[in-house]
Amino acid sequence: MKDKYLQIRNQQELSCQLAQPEEELRHVAFQSTDFTEFPEQALSHTYRECLFLSCRLPMGLKRRSRDCLFLPNMGETFDFPNHLYSPEELYEGYRPDQPESYEQCFDGRVYRHYLKKGKHATDVKETLARALHDHSITDCLNDFLEDFDEHRLVGVMGGHSISRCDISYEMVAKLSKRLTEAGFLMITGGGPGAMEATHLGAWMAGRSSDELQEALDMLRVAPLYTHPLWLSTAWQVHNKYPNLGYTSLGVPTWLYGHEPSTPFATHIAKYFDNSIREDGILTIAKGGIIYTPGSAGTLQEIFQEAVQNHYLTFGYASPMIFLDTHFWTEKIPIWPLLMRLVDDGTYKNLILCLTDSDEEVEHVLKGK
Repeated sequence: MKDKYLQIRNQQELSCQLAQPEEELRHVAFQSTDFTEFPEQALSHTYRECLFLSCRLPMGLKRRSRDCLFLPNMGETFDFPNHLYSPEELYEGYRPDQPESYEQCFDGRVYRHYLKKGKHATDVKETLARALHDHSITDCLNDFLEDFDEHRLVGVMGGHSISRCDISYEMVAKLSKRLTEAGFLMITGGGPGAMEATHLGAWMAGRSSDELQEALDMLRVAPLYTHPLWLSTAWQVHNKYPNLGYTSLGVPTWLYGHEPSTPFATHIAKYFDNSIREDGILTIAKGGIIYTPGSAGTLQEIFQEAVQNHYLTFGYASPMIFLDTHFWTEKIPIWPLLMRLVDDGTYKNLILCLTDSDEEVEHVLKGK
């Protein structure tokens, strides 16, 4: 038996696979593909030890299979995606000139369904559907990350409540723009505040400082995600300044569905299970983590990452960069605590930096 399944995720790949001269197709995982577009080719093969995940099949195909697993669409508002979401897919049906249209877009419908069934659902069909969805997202995410140098994967952690009018929001956006242009993939939890600022900077990569400033000015009309025009203004910037080919990754969750996912992330891995999502971001960002001002959630992430680095979970430690000296030494004095824990040997292997300089951040991430 082959070590890995051959994964077929779109109609072009399916067409090529069905064009193979071998009668028996074995150890292939077909994901959200439509065999009914190629009925003759599909029925010219036999299938053994294959997976069919949410596929449309012509009559008679199952009779030509042996030891295969068929997982149909669960009949929910969501399916099992065969690629990461794009902003356009997540917000399909949303109109910036009609903010209330969010309720009818894909993301809004899924969130309503999620609340109706319960954030912590007990219905076995619902929990299975969510688990299969999240499994598909993780599978697609792993494939997406294969194209990147893991030392260039940088996470940004920070508060969702940072205002678009706050100087720290602008600082994060400018830093992210610079790092994206330098070849780093910026990763966040995909929500508002510091997360949105990160993706805004990545989205505006390749553009002038004046264009970024204009985008910031447009967004300040709706400072917080609780403002009714928060999402609308984001889409206005999104549409006025099309992406120039740079990429960023958002990893949000429907658990916090009241906080809209930012449309500035070019690739969105949205989960139902927040625990998978939280641990995943820290695991992915092997190039380092930048901590911007935050509260309880950010503090949790600091110590989670410190443990990974202490034990060299992935074979090496990654930089932990604290942006905003005053905040991390005075307002929430995490920095003095970490220094004491390093000095007494409680933590080992940590690569720590406290700074207000975006240039220093870049130097640390590049290992200079």
